[in-house]
This record gives sequence, C-alpha cells and structure tokens, in this order.
Amino acid sequence: MRGKFITFEGIDGSGKSTQLRLLADDLRFRGFNVLTTHQPGGTPLGRRLREAFLETEENVAPMAELLLFAADRAQHVEFLIKPALAEGKIVLSDRYADATTAYQGAGRGFDAKTIKQVIQLATGGLKPDLTLFFDLPVSIGLQRTNKRDAMGELKNRMDKENSEFYDRVRQAYLEIIDKEPRRFRVIDAMLSVEEVHAKALEILTEYLKK
Repeated sequence: MRGKFITFEGIDGSGKSTQLRLLADDLRFRGFNVLTTHQPGGTPLGRRLREAFLETEENVAPMAELLLFAADRAQHVEFLIKPALAEGKIVLSDRYADATTAYQGAGRGFDAKTIKQVIQLATGGLKPDLTLFFDLPVSIGLQRTNKRDAMGELKNRMDKENSEFYDRVRQAYLEIIDKEPRRFRVIDAMLSVEEVHAKALEILTEYLKK
C-alpha cells in the first residue's frame, strides 16, 4: 500500500521544523513507519546543492536559485520520496514545491507559468497528500529568526531578506491555500510550542485514521 506524503510549510520563524521533529517522534511511538526529510538538502547531492546556494556568501542569480532548488527537488523525489512511499512509509518533508511558488514565485518575482513548469519538471507531478501550514505575522517570524541569529545559529541567504520579501511569500502561501483548501490545514504558529504540537498531532491523527 502506498504511503502518505505530508509536507510542512511556513515562513521562516514559523516553527515548522521543530513541529516536524515532534510529530515524527509521536508517530513512531505509535508504530508508524516514518521518514523525515527536508528541502533543500534531503539527499547527499541535495546537501551539496544547499551549500552551494544557501550557505554561500556569493551573489546568486534568481534564475540560478530557482533551477538549483528544482535540481535538489528532482533528486529528492526520485531517490528518496517515491521509494519511501512505495514502501508504505509516511514521509514528512520540511518544505516542498509550495515553497518554490511562494519564495521564488512571489518572493523573487518569477511569473506563474515559469514556476509551474519548473515544479512539474522537478516533481513529475507528485503532490503532497496533506500540507500543514504554520502561520504567523511576518514581524514575529523576523523577530524569531533574529533571535536565532543573536544566539549564533548558522544563517543562510534567505535569513537576510526583508519584511517586504516575506510579506509577498506569506501572501503567496495564503493564495495557494485558498486554491487548494482540501490539501491544507492552517495552524496558528503564534501559540506555544506545546499548543501548536497538540493541534498538529490532532490533525495528523484524524487524517491517518481515514
């Protein structure tokens, strides 16, 4: 039986990565076969690509960024996600194609047709079964990422973007949700970590029962 593909989306600082780890632990405790991954960087090739375009001080052309993300995703889908789903696993991915629509489409200004074509090429049409979107105001997200910076955590190029960039990204996510309400569940990321986790676990538990 095919597994389930569940993605976690949100602007930087939304806490989605923390929630993915917590939910994976809960699902494994309940006996589910879970694979966790992230984009970019979920495969050995992806990790090298991540270093090339996120952890570099070099200026990266927007088109190069778009295509490098696509290359990472194509590798990820073919050699990690599809095999895991074929084995019946629950795949939890920190970001997927919606992030390209939001960050490179709205954030960088690529037109919808280009974004759609690139996503189709990279994914072969594979879409998530369920997407959890952790929503919070841009100002709070930036406060959280700035706090991480002050604590000395590793920064990447996206952390340097301004509030206008993230306003466009968040709005793009909300527009995707409006178009695909059956796939998305929106969670208030302003709540405490424990409250967000409880809500996300409730959603996942109900979904997997079906």
